[in-house]
Amino acid sequence: MRDPQMQANGTGRVGTMRNWRYIALHTLAAAGFIFLLQRYGLNASLESSLLWAVVFGGCAAGLAYAQANR
Repeated sequence: MRDPQMQANGTGRVGTMRNWRYIALHTLAAAGFIFLLQRYGLNASLESSLLWAVVFGGCAAGLAYAQANR
């Protein structure tokens, strides 16, 4: 038997999937934005743009994870 309170709060299996989807979308949006800004806005090299994208994507994932688990 499933706990109705857990399902109502969104902390069940569906709520967890929504959290991971939110984190992934936030990560991809931040990484894509900083890559495009570095590569085409600031004319940085491909390696530098990818490095910044990974760093900002990681930071965005951390922030989204913290926000989703409040």
